[in-house]
Formats: sequence, C-alpha cells, structure tokens
Amino acid sequence: MSDNLYIITVLLAMALVTFALRALPFLAAQWLGKHPWVARLGRFLPLAIMTLLLLHAVHGAAGEHAAGPWPELAAVAVVVLLQLKSRNPLLSILAGTGLYVLIRNFALI
Repeated sequence: MSDNLYIITVLLAMALVTFALRALPFLAAQWLGKHPWVARLGRFLPLAIMTLLLLHAVHGAAGEHAAGPWPELAAVAVVVLLQLKSRNPLLSILAGTGLYVLIRNFALI
C-alpha cells in the first residue's frame, strides 16, 4: 500500500469514526429521551455540572492568587442575589462577570 493511499484510508477511517461518535447521541436520543432515568438526569445534571464547574473555578482561583477566593465568592454572591431578586440570568451573569473583572483588574480585594 502506498503512503498516499494509506494516509487517505486513515483519514477516511478517522472521519467515519468521528462522524459516528457525534451522530450517536442524536440517534440515541430517540430511544433514551423517554426513559425516566434520562429525564431525571436532564433535570438535575445541568445544575450539578454548573455547581462543580463553579467550585472548581473558585478552588483553582484560591490557589493562584494571593487574595484567595474572595473575588470569585463576591461575584458568585452578586450573581445569586441578582438571580433571586430579578430572575434574569443574563443580568445576573453580566453583573457577576463585570464585578469579577473589575475586582481582578483593579485589585479591589
């Protein structure tokens, strides 16, 4: 087998596997979408993932900066308070992100 044919064959195989792996969830959604476990995971998993990402970010930032996790915790507090008060996720996220950027860039804490 020549080198060019080998490379083309490998590329096609990789493309086929990549396409199959990306198409599989869409095909499986037809069968799994009605399963009660999947419906339950769909309700709780996004919140669990966001909580884990938040804890990881706060914990990681605590070790990287001398100020500790206080800027992240202040931004999280603003987001939570605004979300409870306004129920507007865009406003909460923008305010929390803006506060975090201000604190980090101007070393307010």
